[in-house]
Amino acid sequence: MKNNTSAQAVLPDDAPLSISSSPTRAAWLAVLSVAVGSFALVTTEFLPVGLLPSIAAELGVTEGVAGMMVTVPGLVAAFAAILVTIGVGKTDRRYVIWGLTATLIASNLIVALSHSYPLVLLGRALLGIGVGGFWAIGGALGNRLVPEASAARATSIIFAGISLGTVAGVPAGAMIGELVGWRMAFFAATAVSLLVLAAQMWLLPRLPTTTSLTFGQLPALLRVQKARLGMLATLLIFIGQFAAYTYVTPFLSQVAGLSAKSISVLLLIYGAAGFVGNLIGGWAVAKSVKNSLIATGVIMGLSAAAMPLFGASAAGATVLIVIWGLAFGMMPISVQTWMFKAAPDAMESGGAVFVSTAQISLASGALVGGVSVDHLGVASAMVVGGVFALAMAAVIAAWAKDDGKPLGKLHAVH
Repeated sequence: MKNNTSAQAVLPDDAPLSISSSPTRAAWLAVLSVAVGSFALVTTEFLPVGLLPSIAAELGVTEGVAGMMVTVPGLVAAFAAILVTIGVGKTDRRYVIWGLTATLIASNLIVALSHSYPLVLLGRALLGIGVGGFWAIGGALGNRLVPEASAARATSIIFAGISLGTVAGVPAGAMIGELVGWRMAFFAATAVSLLVLAAQMWLLPRLPTTTSLTFGQLPALLRVQKARLGMLATLLIFIGQFAAYTYVTPFLSQVAGLSAKSISVLLLIYGAAGFVGNLIGGWAVAKSVKNSLIATGVIMGLSAAAMPLFGASAAGATVLIVIWGLAFGMMPISVQTWMFKAAPDAMESGGAVFVSTAQISLASGALVGGVSVDHLGVASAMVVGGVFALAMAAVIAAWAKDDGKPLGKLHAVH
């Protein structure tokens, strides 16, 4: 490890940590610690979705208001992605990752111990700082921890943690909440976060940097037409997904009449379908990113919008949940691949802007769905989400000319 560290000190900022032709075991363990950190952060971000009814009942708020536990960290993460990336300047990225993981620990403890809903939201706001900063910085560390030849694999492992957390967070929270209560779900997340931080402090080498991001570099991504189209698609599909998915547990309880245990199982099935969808998405984007995006929007939109019509029975809800889960699994890889193809050299400087767009969309979706639930009933959120997802498919079908090949090369800074 010492040899690797001293080698990094004289290499450019974007060079891999190891100069050997193949990564060491220590390098892969460092990559894994970042991936597990991303998994823990994203899992915690979506933890409340499977727990909304019990949280709302205990804290004395409506389920629409309880949905702010998803909205608040999303909004904070949108700003944190930019402010943290710029604010850390040239700080050793190892310390930055430790700090972001520490916010996860603090957030989970505050939520688990609080009996005041405003304090719960404060804890969730802290999580937003960790999520936004980690999405913008953590995903770029793969090419610094291993040699260039293995950088793509390392990056895919880190993003796999994000994807897995996205599909695992809700069923994990629902199952733990059903067994031992919603607070224990956050205590369990705290324990996992402590282990993650310990692993990162043990495994991550020095990650010094000689450059820092400035506000002037942020618009780089927005100068690429196909990247702008990709961000519009991100906006629509994330709003659609989280307008509906944030309130799927109340829907399954109130409309489909399922028990808490049945809902936990169904959400676990959703997560499993999401994992399969992620694999399908990898195959689909290799064929055509444009068609993969369109398929994701159509499948997600129709399955979500059909929930009020066919999801009132256990059988109908199960079928639609599986189909919806497949689309959800396809969503992150389809969107991310489009963006990387549209502006591969701007995803470091522009990555913060992309993360902000995704998090604002996530928060907006939860907020739009919550307003719909409180005013029109829980079934309306499914329809609203489906419409946004279908709108994304229509936008890509109408305006995308190819798979996002970049118009020009842009400089990236991490």
